[in-house]
Amino acid sequence: MIIAYAAFEAKGELKRFEYDPDILKPDEVEINVDFCGICHGDINMLDNEWNMTQYPFVPGHEVIGTIAQIGERVRHLSIGQTVGLGWFAGYCNECVHCHSGDHNLCAGAHPTIIGRHGGFADKVRAAANSVIPIPEGTDLESAGPLLCAGITVFNPLIQFDIKPTDKVGVIGIGGLGHLALQFFKAWGCDVTAFTSSDTKKAEVLELGAHHVINSRNQAEIEAAAGKFDLIVSTVDANLNWNAYIGALRPKGRLHFVGIPKEPLDVMVFPLLAGQRSISASPNGSPINIEKMLKFASRHKIKPIIEKYRFDQINEAIERLRSGKARYRIILAK
Repeated sequence: MIIAYAAFEAKGELKRFEYDPDILKPDEVEINVDFCGICHGDINMLDNEWNMTQYPFVPGHEVIGTIAQIGERVRHLSIGQTVGLGWFAGYCNECVHCHSGDHNLCAGAHPTIIGRHGGFADKVRAAANSVIPIPEGTDLESAGPLLCAGITVFNPLIQFDIKPTDKVGVIGIGGLGHLALQFFKAWGCDVTAFTSSDTKKAEVLELGAHHVINSRNQAEIEAAAGKFDLIVSTVDANLNWNAYIGALRPKGRLHFVGIPKEPLDVMVFPLLAGQRSISASPNGSPINIEKMLKFASRHKIKPIIEKYRFDQINEAIERLRSGKARYRIILAK
């Protein structure tokens, strides 16, 4: 039996829940969960905001633990090995995206917390090719968010061939943005933080920003016109996107990893005239997650965390809902 914490209705309190996972499939592994991050995606699913939650619902897709069992076809992982499990717990393994290494674009991918039970538990199961070995020397208690927030902001560096000489901006310095600053600085880029909080200036400079622009000050944004090769937005707010497009160099890119709550209101002519782009990307493939973890380990990149015990799960969720968490929340045994 697996002992977990589950909600039994939308926005419900998580309670102890036991379930029988049945026989381990040949291509699966079972992980003993040591740490699991809490992400806003868990809250979205808990509250059924995406209209796809099945109850009882066990959240948790930022898992760090050790292999407890391996299926008979699994060759690249071993019992006792330290691994991580992120947003996806399996893929179709048959489509062109899986065959080309873009598993995160697979239409038949199996999210860890959609249609299955996640990592707010003592154990969790997943397809072996979605489970990522954790590099030696990684700080395990803080590593979970790298499997979601970390790869989400690292993925654009790979996808768009961002160069160390590029100038990049990060909109919003929260759970995603504070990791983006660290990754982009370690990549070698000239990094600017766009933040609405003057009180965060010293912190964002320490995290990796070389410059800070007040995102509520239109004059400051306009003064940066034509400066950036890439601007990454991590926020869900509706901003003056035309001002950020104006801050791009020709061939520059405004890239979304956060989801604005309203449709984008943008002028096409500045895009056309400067051959600028608007794009977005999800999570990342297993191979890029591995690259990200190795890069993070080499450069000592890790999230700032608040830690709770698993039996404090409801308190931890309320802390995340409050918007006051700095910056990621971890559940630990």
